[in-house]
Order: sequence, then C-alpha cells, then structure tokens
Amino acid sequence: METAIVTAIGSFSSDIVIRTLKEEGFYVIGCDIYDRKWVAQSLDTDEFYQAPYAADEEVYMEFLKQLCRDKKPKLLLPLTDVEVDVLNIHREELEMLHTMVCMSERKTISLCRNKEKLEKYVREAGICRTIPSIPMRELLKAAEGEKEDKSGVEKESEGNSLLTMIPWKQMVLKPINGRSSSGLYRVYDKRKLPAYKRLVDRPEEYLIQPLIDGDVITVDVVRDNKGNMVAVPRRELLRTLNGAGTSVEVFRDRALEECCMRIAALLDIRGCVNFEFIEEKGTGEQYFMECNPRFSGGAAFSCLAGCDVVRKHIQVFQGNSISSENRAVCCHIARKYKESIVE
Repeated sequence: METAIVTAIGSFSSDIVIRTLKEEGFYVIGCDIYDRKWVAQSLDTDEFYQAPYAADEEVYMEFLKQLCRDKKPKLLLPLTDVEVDVLNIHREELEMLHTMVCMSERKTISLCRNKEKLEKYVREAGICRTIPSIPMRELLKAAEGEKEDKSGVEKESEGNSLLTMIPWKQMVLKPINGRSSSGLYRVYDKRKLPAYKRLVDRPEEYLIQPLIDGDVITVDVVRDNKGNMVAVPRRELLRTLNGAGTSVEVFRDRALEECCMRIAALLDIRGCVNFEFIEEKGTGEQYFMECNPRFSGGAAFSCLAGCDVVRKHIQVFQGNSISSENRAVCCHIARKYKESIVE
C-alpha cells in the first residue's frame, strides 16, 4: 500500500482529498498545526502529526523531511498557500527522498502567486479580460516626485496627489502575494484611500484595482502533462470572510471553460488549481482575477457535480493521463457542518 501525506487537514478541501486518497487505496497521513483533538478530519486519516507553522520555514521543512524519511510517502499534497510557497522553494529536498510534491512546477507557482505579474501575463496573451492593476509603489514614487517638483512653492498633500492618479471612484487594495482574502481592503470612497494606505504595513507591496460589483466565479481546472484538461465553473452565492464558498451554483459555460483551459496551457498548470473571475452585474462581463495553485476550498462541489477533480489530480501525479470528458451537471450545492467526537 502506497502512502500519501496531506497537509493542513483542517482546511475546507481536506475532507474530499482524504476520502479520495483512501478510495484509491492510499495509506493517508494527515498533518495540521493544531492538536489532533481539534481537527475532525484527523478521524479519517490513518495517522496524524501536529506540524509546526509553515511560516517557520526551516523548522517546517525539517519536520516534513523527517516525516518523509520515516514514512516514505509516494505523494505529498499541500492544501494551503503558505505551504505551497514554502514547498515551491524546497521541493527538491523532498523529491530526493522519492516523495512527489503534487503541485505545478516552480516557475508556474511563482507566477501564480504574484498577482501583478500574473495579471500582466494573462492580459498580454489576449486570452480574456483581466482586472487592471496599479502597483501602489508606483503611486508613492510619483507622489514623492511631485513633492520634489514643487520645491520652494506650496506643496500639494500626498493624499491629494494620490487621488489624482487613481481613475476609479471605488477600489480594492490587495497584497501582490496575498493569500485568500488576507490583507484585502475595499475602499468605497476614493477620498479615504490615504487613510487605508496607512492601515497596511508595507504599502509598496500592494496593488490597487477597481472595485467591480458582481458575483465571484470559481473554476476548478485540472491539466495533465500531455495537455488534457477539464474545467468546472461555479458561481459562489455565499462565501466565508476568507473567500471559501458555502453555497454555490455549478454551471456549464463552454466559452468560459475553454478560456480557462487556454489560461491553464499558458501557465503550464499541472494537476488541480482554481481560477477566480468576477462577473460584473449589469454587463455580465467576466474578468479574470487570479489563480490559486492548489485545490479550492470547494473542490468537493466539482466532485459532487460529476467531475472528480481530486481523483484526476492524483492521476496526474501518478504519471497518468486524465480524461478530458467533463460530466459535471448544473446544480445548486450547499455545504453543511457536522460535529464529531474526536476523543
């Protein structure tokens, strides 16, 4: 029996990932930063280990390497952005221990995790509409230059200088390398931008984008090494504060699905990732927002609708080709929670 390690099993996607691995005959080892008794999904694993925080990079990697030496897993499936970031740097250390890290290649991950570079890359490819971005560092630099030009005369305030450079009345501030909705601010009054700027620790690492009123569309996309792909879109009707859908509408849209597959080919995606779009109210225009190079929190929705993206992901990293047939059906799905006694 082959072994698989799943990290961050307290996350939304862990239930379907663990369940599918076990159906595929894997011995599943789960990890999480919390004690086993705090994590209901630990009941579904064959073994559980409390992990250090991935933000403590050196300690975290030593933990994973020792676990791989001891357990000799075939696959390692990271479920959160912070782990993906760390593993993208150190993946060879685990692969030397004959453990396959189940995520896209380093170049792809690095591009996807930088919202500024990703937007430009997709926009210049001409595949679809993207949300225009202004790096805040450029505004700060321009505002500083304007102050210097006004040397000897009455200077305009930094706040007014910034406001004249922004073409939108309402906007979103988000970290260039942000995770989920962490650090995101919605500014509904342009005049308040200077106040929001002071709320962030490193404004030079933020983007400013127009605030588009509309529905978030998440698309689970799977691509194998030969370019076979599937894409399953859903409209998120209710979401948690960190952006995980709890009530969704799975739908089919050939144009959107083909758009996602072109983006996946452009980025050289491997395995399952999720793209996010926003569909503007009134116009129906769809704007590409980002690619999260991991399972979405709602991967189970796609599986329940008829397209088993988790099983396809496992097949990719076992070196197999996936079927491009997409049997997902249109439906509404709502997530519920269930209490478990863990000890």
